[in-house]
Amino acid sequence: MSAINLTNQFLIAMPGMLDETFAGAVIYLCEHTEKGALGLVINKPIDIKLKNLFEKVELTLDREDLAEAPVYFGGPVQTERGFVLHDRLDGGDGEGGHYNSSLQIPGGLEMTTSKDVLEALSNGAGPKRILVTLGYSGWSAGQLEEEIGRNGWLNVDAEPAIIFDTPVEQRYDKALSLLGIDPRMLSQEAGHA
Repeated sequence: MSAINLTNQFLIAMPGMLDETFAGAVIYLCEHTEKGALGLVINKPIDIKLKNLFEKVELTLDREDLAEAPVYFGGPVQTERGFVLHDRLDGGDGEGGHYNSSLQIPGGLEMTTSKDVLEALSNGAGPKRILVTLGYSGWSAGQLEEEIGRNGWLNVDAEPAIIFDTPVEQRYDKALSLLGIDPRMLSQEAGHA
């Protein structure tokens, strides 16, 4: 069986998801290898605004489009750490002007965990579109494949507009619609033939 690679895809929790942490979640997968997978939940805002997060690290955020945006629960791992999902930064020089620790997601976005991306935003620079999470979602080798095999998740190629331009309460349905699925068609029960 060939390995599946779900990097740059959305994982969409099936309605029967028993794990409260992930019920109703849409996760953007930043990395998926034979060693495991890492993703960020993009539709579970928490009670912290970006400007508050910036204050915590002694920076100011003057971009009004971002100051009131929520920080998101990215997953149950390392919940004290910030993860910034953002548009690729290509300065046209091929260098890409990257931050200290950015993961370039093949065909997709970038995810940065170093403070310098926040400093750039604080200075009025930085990526145009961002989504900031505390924590991430991680799977050990083979675990995600197993959960998909048990019908825990649907997956589909990610669409950045859903992350950055879609109201949070519509992200789950919009992600499902990429598969041509109406959420009302999904039942809570597993099918029995």
